[in-house]
Amino acid sequence: MNGSSLQAAVSGSLTEPAQVIRDVDLSPGQPLQSNQSSSGLGVIGRRSVTDFGAIGDNLSGSMNTGGMHDQLYNLQMLEAAYYKIPQPKDSERARSYTPKHPAATPASYPQVQAPIVNNPAFWERISLDGYGTGTDTLFFAFYYQQNTYQQYLAAKELKKQSWRYHRKYNTWFQRHEEPKIATDEFEQGTYVYFDFHIANDDHQHGWCQRIKTEFTFEYNYLEDELIC
Repeated sequence: MNGSSLQAAVSGSLTEPAQVIRDVDLSPGQPLQSNQSSSGLGVIGRRSVTDFGAIGDNLSGSMNTGGMHDQLYNLQMLEAAYYKIPQPKDSERARSYTPKHPAATPASYPQVQAPIVNNPAFWERISLDGYGTGTDTLFFAFYYQQNTYQQYLAAKELKKQSWRYHRKYNTWFQRHEEPKIATDEFEQGTYVYFDFHIANDDHQHGWCQRIKTEFTFEYNYLEDELIC
């Protein structure tokens, strides 16, 4: 995620990310029941994909209007690029894995992360898990694997499921029904959100999906970009 992403680390007792603060404006909603589905709805802050043309749809009429670089210009750019060919030393160095909470383990215990956790296909399979645990795994990776490639891949899969990240509340939201009000600045209606808080206070038990009615999602708090 970008600079607005959370910066907390996991503790051995699985407490909440240290810098994530429960905002008093977002009181806990009712837990989402297993038979309540939000599938088939639009995405927060965006129209249906079919409302948008494909990339390049509006270019056919301008192919011969001077907007394209001529062949001579392209050759000049290729020649200039030849003298700035990347060198092997310019590539990023391999990063060694350093655990956040080192622990003494037997030599037979894995000492490094399994390479598969850096494979996007692995996270796609998790996302498609039909038993409901896949989405929880994605949320766990997002909140407890801060500033890692795994966090990025988890967020990418959550977005595929129409979840959208609210930067003010540090929380993922999804439409539960079509918004009652929708403007260029916000939309209002009933939403599902993931309560990532661990039950260590007087609040209701967390780490579950909840329903929030009459919620106003202001688009200026919508995190709509993923940066690896």
